Formats: sequence, C-alpha cells, structure tokens
Amino acid sequence: MKGGIKAWNGLTATGPPDMGMSLLSGNESALQIIGIAYGMEQGLGRVYERMTEMTPNPEAAETFKRLAGYEEKHKARLFSLYQSLEPEGDEQTLIKSVKKHPVIEGGFAPEAFLEEHGEEIETVPDILNMAMMLEAQAMDLYHRYSQTIKSRDAKSILYDIAEEEKGHLKRLGRLMDAQP
Repeated sequence: MKGGIKAWNGLTATGPPDMGMSLLSGNESALQIIGIAYGMEQGLGRVYERMTEMTPNPEAAETFKRLAGYEEKHKARLFSLYQSLEPEGDEQTLIKSVKKHPVIEGGFAPEAFLEEHGEEIETVPDILNMAMMLEAQAMDLYHRYSQTIKSRDAKSILYDIAEEEKGHLKRLGRLMDAQP
C-alpha cells in the first residue's frame, strides 16, 4: 500500500496536523457540530459503499458493507442527539442542514481518497488497516475540534463522538486480530 495508509502494527497515517480543521471556525453551535459530524459520517459511509462496488473480492465487499453499517449506526446516534436538542426536527431536516462537506472522517477529501487508495485496497486486512487509519484520524480530528470550539455543549458532543471513534477502533482491532 502506498501513501502511508497503513495504521496497524506501529505504522503511521499521513497528512498535515491541521488536516480537516478548516471545517470549524470555533463558533459553531451544538446543532451545527452535529450537522458537520453527520456529514462526515455520511461521506465515509458513501466511500465504503463505493469501495464495495469497486472490489471484485466478495469477502472484501462484505467487510466494506459492515464498515458502512458502522457509519449508519453513528449517524443514528447523531440523529438521536440532534432530536434531543431539536425535538421538532426530523431526519430530513437534519440531512437538509448538512452541507456537502469537502472531507470525510479523518479529514480526507472523499474523491481524492478513492482515487489515491481505492484500487490498492483489495484484501480484508488492507480494508481493516485503512478503516483503522480513518477512525484513528477521525478520533484525533474530533478531539482537536473539541479543543477549538467555544460552546460547552458542542465541546461535549465532540468529545463524545471522539470516544465513539475509539470504540470503532476497538471493534476494528478485534476484527483484525481474528484474521487468519
């Protein structure tokens, strides 16, 4: 795999330290933060769906589907949080409020990520390495967002999302450990 994408066995991910930070000014409300996070989750889910279509390997396709399902669960969690702050809001209202984000979780532009890495991710271990890298960078990005945001509610939401990303990493680690 090229470009430093591997994130397992001590290898590091690539990207500048401020990658993905341009989405925030620091003045976002809790609802705006939920919208940004929802958009990044939605974008990564679409990347996984596209990779499902791109791979000829049925086992790899199934792994991508599973990862897309993780993103759906995270979106559901964000929607529930949105409803707790906006009781009259429905999912269509949230989706409409989500602007097309230039990045997915981890701070990557989706098309550039697919172009650079889409064809080289062929096996389940490759997929899990890529997913771990994205989730680790997403966790880091949400932690960095929590340090720049002024609203206490938004800061708390970002911290919680980062903790959920940590849970995703643990699940991915278990999947990696189960590989033959």
